[in-house]
Amino acid sequence: MSNVSGNAEEYLLDVRHLKKYFPVNRGIFTRDKVFVKAVDDVSFRIKPGETFGLVGESGCGKSTVGRSVLRLIEPTEGEIFFENEDIRKLDEKTLKERRRNFQIVFQDPFSSLNPRKTLRQIVSEPFMIQKICSQKEANERAADILAKVGFSRDSLDRYPHEFSGGQRQRICIARALALNPKLVICDESVSALDVSIQAQIINLLKKLQKEMGLAYLFISHDLRVIKHISDFVAIMYLGTLVEAAPTDELFRNPVHPYTRSLLSAIPITDPDIQHERIHISGDVPSPMNIPSGCRFHTRCFMAEERCKTEVPKYIEISPNHFCACNVCAGCGK
Repeated sequence: MSNVSGNAEEYLLDVRHLKKYFPVNRGIFTRDKVFVKAVDDVSFRIKPGETFGLVGESGCGKSTVGRSVLRLIEPTEGEIFFENEDIRKLDEKTLKERRRNFQIVFQDPFSSLNPRKTLRQIVSEPFMIQKICSQKEANERAADILAKVGFSRDSLDRYPHEFSGGQRQRICIARALALNPKLVICDESVSALDVSIQAQIINLLKKLQKEMGLAYLFISHDLRVIKHISDFVAIMYLGTLVEAAPTDELFRNPVHPYTRSLLSAIPITDPDIQHERIHISGDVPSPMNIPSGCRFHTRCFMAEERCKTEVPKYIEISPNHFCACNVCAGCGK
């Protein structure tokens, strides 16, 4: 479990041993099933006002973690405590009420916005669903939150297709913040944007976090973005966490070979800096046929014979720095 030191009451979100398996039929003429182990025993905690970065290759299960935490998809196993309340045990009505406190911003803003509704209608809708206020007051609150993300009142009656990609993502952020949540999950929320627009959205998220006391679960494959916005970073590979540490510690002292290879792939703009690129071979194994032992051993440049059979323990190798590796220094023998 990552970043677990301290009393559980200190944390806004506490995810314990989360699993999500998707059943898949083997074929038309058989009832046998295999399971895609999208998330397999993931644990982490997020403090109020903290940004927790979750990094990994496409298909590693990081988006499934975000959606499972919100119960947009039901986890197979595990506990999800939000403010010390297990949201997996909530009935549908209670869960709807609790969702005021945790929201999500999706990767593709255009597909997550209703093309038939105006900007005003989109952002005022959460108030009506939760039955918080009248339509008139909801419209006023929508105008206020949209002003925070950079929209004037002149644009409130326009439709999503009339805005650029960056503007549409601002609309999604406004909708997520409408009910003044405590936690926002950003699922690759800047990956589809130009670099300059990415910077604007990230700076906006940081500004809103400071003003509203928000906590973020920031999911991305871009380590440069993660480094800029996160307080704590976890590296995910094939459904599990392989390393986690405070941001400065992780980037200064990466331990797991997968983390080291990812960090070595970050481009260096200064030609005078010597930069050693660590290459990993092969493709990510199928989550329907996970390798025995260490899941990374088929691609690892440090793998030993025992890595094929021995599952590494996820342990604290230094204060608040966690890693799962059979051969890394500090991870045990």
